[in-house]
Parts: sequence; structure tokens; C-alpha cells
Amino acid sequence: MSNHMKEEIAKELGFYDTVQKDGWGGIRSRDAGNMVKKAVEMAQQQLNREKS
Repeated sequence: MSNHMKEEIAKELGFYDTVQKDGWGGIRSRDAGNMVKKAVEMAQQQLNREKS
């Protein structure tokens, strides 16, 4: 996943300020899990659009 995409997802999920302050190592494991879940959802939506 690109850094840009990770940053966009972090902004959407509301913990980008933590990333800016402490780096990616500063986020909670729950936030990291939610970020992965969101990325998977986005990828699935993209695949569904390509199939249509």
C-alpha cells in the first residue's frame, strides 16, 4: 500500500495527527487493523467496479 493511500485512510479514520506526531509506530493496533480493513474494503469495491 502506498504511503499516500495510508495517509488518506488515516485521515479518514481520524488518527492522522498521531501519525504526524509519532509516526506509524505510534498508532494503536486497533487503528492499524481498522486501516487494513478499510484498505481491503476499498480494493474490493475497485474490483467490483472493474467487473461491471
